[in-house]
Amino acid sequence: MTGFTERSRHTRFTGIVIGVDQVEYQTPAGGSMVREVVTHMGAVIVVPVDGDEVLLIRQFRAATGEDLLELPAGKRDISDESPEVTAIRECVEEVGFFPRRVDELHRFWNSPGFCDEYSHLFLARDLEPRETSPQGPEEQESEIVRMPIDDAMAMVAAGEIEDAKTLIGLYALEAWRREGRL
Repeated sequence: MTGFTERSRHTRFTGIVIGVDQVEYQTPAGGSMVREVVTHMGAVIVVPVDGDEVLLIRQFRAATGEDLLELPAGKRDISDESPEVTAIRECVEEVGFFPRRVDELHRFWNSPGFCDEYSHLFLARDLEPRETSPQGPEEQESEIVRMPIDDAMAMVAAGEIEDAKTLIGLYALEAWRREGRL
C-alpha cells in the first residue's frame, strides 16, 4: 500500500545508544522526500507483578532532567538474545526478581514519526528474588518502588506517571486484570 521506495540512506551520526540516518524516498506521486531517522536497537519493557502489586523504578532521565517512575526496561543490545531473555535479564538487573513466567503483552513502535525503535512489552510473574545488578549511573542510583496495582492505576489517572512505555504497560496490565487473565 505504501508506494514509497527508499532511494538512498546515509548514516550521519553513530552514538552509543542511537544513530541518525538521512533517508531519501521516492513518493507515490513520483517526487522525492528526505527524512532524518533516529536508529535504535530496540527495547523490552517488563511489567513485574507480585500478587496484587507491581514493581516500578524511579530513576533519573537525562533527556528530561528529572526522575521518572517507570517500568523496568532495557535495550536489546545483545544481538542474538531473544526479547523474552532480554526481558528476564532486565527484570533481574533492575528490580532483583527472576520471572519464572513471562508473557508478551504487546509490541509497538515508540515514536515512528522519526525513530525506528521497536519495543516488546512483557508481563513477568512468579517472581523469584535475586540480587540486582544495576547497569550505569542512573540504574545504580534508582529506587525500586513496589505498589498495589490499583495505586499505580490511580497515579496514571492522576497524570502522575508520564513515561509512555509505563503508561502502555500499566494499561495492558489493567486490561489483563479486567479479562481475568492474571
